[in-house]
Amino acid sequence: MAKICDLNGKKPEIIYPIFWEYKVIFDSLSDEKSIIKECVGDREYKFQSSHTSKNAKFRSFNLSVLVNNNTERLELFTLLKKHSKFVL
Repeated sequence: MAKICDLNGKKPEIIYPIFWEYKVIFDSLSDEKSIIKECVGDREYKFQSSHTSKNAKFRSFNLSVLVNNNTERLELFTLLKKHSKFVL
């Protein structure tokens, strides 16, 4: 039996500041380190390789960034989306 998270239509409460986790996927030709530094700016972050696709066309990374509020978290997501193939 699967467990379902029922929030009764409410958004989850996020207590800031928090290290927010992103999964970022780049094509193999991207300079992911420069892109991440440009996007996160002077925020504290951790960035590590996660997976390379079977044909090495894509690489995924785990990115954990200290964000201070919801606006900052969503702005960072939008920035990452502009420079990568996918962001989760």
